Amino acid sequence: MKIGVITDCFKIPLSESITLAKELGFSGIQVYATTGEFSPETLTAEQKLKFKEELKSAGLEISALCGDMGGHGFQIVEDNPERIEKTKRIVDLAEEFGTNVVTTHIGVIPDDKANPRYKVMVDALTECGRYAKEKGITLAIETGPETAPTLLQFLKDTDGGVGVNLDPANFVMVTGQDPVEAVELLGEYIVHTHVKDGVMLKRTDPEIIYDHFATGGIEALNVADYFLETPLGEGDVDFPKYIEALRKVGFDGYLTVERETGDDPTADIKLALDKIKSLLN
Repeated sequence: MKIGVITDCFKIPLSESITLAKELGFSGIQVYATTGEFSPETLTAEQKLKFKEELKSAGLEISALCGDMGGHGFQIVEDNPERIEKTKRIVDLAEEFGTNVVTTHIGVIPDDKANPRYKVMVDALTECGRYAKEKGITLAIETGPETAPTLLQFLKDTDGGVGVNLDPANFVMVTGQDPVEAVELLGEYIVHTHVKDGVMLKRTDPEIIYDHFATGGIEALNVADYFLETPLGEGDVDFPKYIEALRKVGFDGYLTVERETGDDPTADIKLALDKIKSLLN
């Protein structure tokens, strides 16, 4: 397994993030590609060449692009044509930069397949997945609002090209799903993972949490009432068991560090890198 980092977590421009990731000793980076300086509609041919040269000089590869659309993901049928086309352009960009993973949050998958929203989401992900599969790329759903069994059922209802970006902290903080059990269930679909830790403070309906995120962002909900993202080792993710579970299912991809909060995210990222390195040795 290799260790990467999400460049946005450094909260500095991408070129500076590439340099810092190299200095810290990462093998790869995950880059946000929906908006901003690395989005398909922003990048010029010259900028693409510049970033490719910077990556080559730093000895880094792109572990995945983040194609998260925000809002309600693919839950709303009227919104999906535009979101599907944007996802395809991000898949094109992934192919151009030599990564075979695009990660995204897709909304809240209903437990009940009879819920009309279930078909809306399956139809959208099936179209995106088919396009990605043709290019040798997997659209990886980031774990979060649903349990592993619900996500597994959903994956089986698509037509390939759709996998999992497993974030163990999201399971722990929001659904209470055991990440080790999730790895055992989702193993063949896992193509990318996040290294993040956290604790659940109060159980609530994940639909409520993700609806607040969708309509107003993280500021719209006092998440400290419900969960807390922590530096690695201070939360409830059992990383030794989690990594052992990944080994058992044959995962050999990226463990990509994510730190969305905290006063000194770079220090927390370095801490996570050192701890994961020790577990891999």
